Amino acid sequence: MRLELEKRSEHSALMTILSPVLALVLTLIAGGILFAAMGYNPGEALYAFFLEPLTNQWSIEELLVKAGPLILIAVGLSVCFLSNNWNIGAEGQFTIGALTGSIIPILFHEYTGPMAMPLMVLMGALGGMAWASVPAFLKTRFGTNEILTSLMLVYIAQYLLDYLVRGPWRDPDGFNFPESRLFDDAHTLMTLGDGRLHLGIVFALVAVLAVWFMLSQTLKGFEIKVMGETPRAGRFAGFSHRGIVWFGFLISGACAGIAGMAEVSGSIGQLTPVISPGYGFTAIIVAFLGRLNPIGIVFAGLLLALSYIGGESAQVSIGLTDKITRVFQGMLLFFVLGCDTLILYRIRLIKTARKAGGAHGRA
Repeated sequence: MRLELEKRSEHSALMTILSPVLALVLTLIAGGILFAAMGYNPGEALYAFFLEPLTNQWSIEELLVKAGPLILIAVGLSVCFLSNNWNIGAEGQFTIGALTGSIIPILFHEYTGPMAMPLMVLMGALGGMAWASVPAFLKTRFGTNEILTSLMLVYIAQYLLDYLVRGPWRDPDGFNFPESRLFDDAHTLMTLGDGRLHLGIVFALVAVLAVWFMLSQTLKGFEIKVMGETPRAGRFAGFSHRGIVWFGFLISGACAGIAGMAEVSGSIGQLTPVISPGYGFTAIIVAFLGRLNPIGIVFAGLLLALSYIGGESAQVSIGLTDKITRVFQGMLLFFVLGCDTLILYRIRLIKTARKAGGAHGRA
């Protein structure tokens, strides 16, 4: 006996819309069971994780700080995924964008003119695009698997960051700590209010509107959807498969690069060996939870940002381990993909007939 997935001839449009909500509910149920198994009161633990962070202004601002890069990266990834190109290396493009966006504040810190910040944003975008162009080139030129190449480049980017902050870019006045010099005010993103909230959230919202308009109102958006769903029909229509691969990777790389630049310029204020809690990977969950729709990604980004804030809050209030954030994010991705799979396919139990006779029954 074996299990097989059989594609449904028709699937429920209502369930397609409700799938993320169902995945969230299942995640909460599974999380409650997990907390109970760990010896915690499920209601108290879920409150500390999901509701307590929303009870004060500081936590809400921190929520938006963490939602900014998640939304920005996920919006770029949605373009890639819709075109059936699987960029799994946004974490590396985020890191390279942070490095290239930091060239001015580290190597040319004397320059504090009005064009310093626009140049940093541009260099962050170009850095992310350059790193994303590697898997795009390898796929279009040699047919390599972009999942593997983009993922392997993440580790190269992280080691490059580690080398620079411990070597050539280390602050000479930093008492030998592995970190760059602190960015000047001219190289730091403007804050919105009294907390750490900065212009990175504005970049994310601008990207949401731009990508939404492009996907829904332009020929390029139509081309992306056609090539993603029915590549053969797209080729008959004269659309370029090579061109759509490059377009998807460059857009997602630019968004990830700007997010990386905004993180070091707005939230951190310098380069350190670790600049991301895994935004590039978590943004994959955000993209799918938002149904690859820019508007849906905004709400999904806020939810996943809450998982970061909630994890920190639960550590303080009830002593949960810091690994619980990853567990919740993993469960959410599992249930999102599981719900989507069962909407499109049905499970069939196939009985395998035993072969008549055997070695001893042969003539």
